[in-house]
Amino acid sequence: MSLMLSGLTTLIPQGGFEAPTIDEFFPDVIAFAGTPFEMNRITLVRIVLLVAFLICAILYTRRAKMVPGAAQSTMEYLLDFCRTNISEQVMGKEYAKKYNGFVTAIFFTVLFMNIGGVIPGLNIAGSAVAGIPLLLAIFVWFLFIIAGIRAQGFGGYFKSSLFIPNVPKVLYILLTPIEFFSTFIVRPFTLFVRLLANMIAGHMLLALTILASNYFLLTAAGGLKVISLVTFLAAIAVTAFEIFVAFLQAYVFAVLTAVYVEQSVHAH
Repeated sequence: MSLMLSGLTTLIPQGGFEAPTIDEFFPDVIAFAGTPFEMNRITLVRIVLLVAFLICAILYTRRAKMVPGAAQSTMEYLLDFCRTNISEQVMGKEYAKKYNGFVTAIFFTVLFMNIGGVIPGLNIAGSAVAGIPLLLAIFVWFLFIIAGIRAQGFGGYFKSSLFIPNVPKVLYILLTPIEFFSTFIVRPFTLFVRLLANMIAGHMLLALTILASNYFLLTAAGGLKVISLVTFLAAIAVTAFEIFVAFLQAYVFAVLTAVYVEQSVHAH
């Protein structure tokens, strides 16, 4: 066995394989260093994805046809999906009319930011660094609080959110802090962490398979080059899975936004 292992190590260059690290998410500054407008590669990726989103929205609104093409049909399907399968199904038609625009905007924002991870040249999701997930979570936090206040009034909303009806008042000492923490802290925090963690994990896994393919094909010696075929197929599978995850996380974020709004506008 030791002889086999020693033979294997001779096929692998002493430089070794360098796996992707967390430094991937902290690239060097490329412009406006030391200012509030400091930019790096991920900032540029976000700008590109945002511009792509705006271009798609403008083209859809200005060039819509009676007989839609493939792109228009896809956009109409996604818009209808957000309205019927998320907003109306979760909030009901009355509140869907008021808040579907927000839910749809969140769905498309998360989707476009996520999909950057599988676009050649970008190679990282705009939501793989804390800024975008945190901003979206804060937006949803404000949205469901404002929706609750609009529907129930300031006092009515916080009363229904913090004081569970039909329980002994002495238990409010225990239950009210728990309700406050779960409603106003845990909700936005879990939205933030779920999106960020999934995008980080997806990027690291995809980068690992691609780097492994390059290593075994270009650097490894002898029969180890065959492994590059396996890692290349794994990279294709991970890319397909990342596209699925991009849509899934957009859907989950939008659904939870609708759920939180629905729970805020109705008293317990």
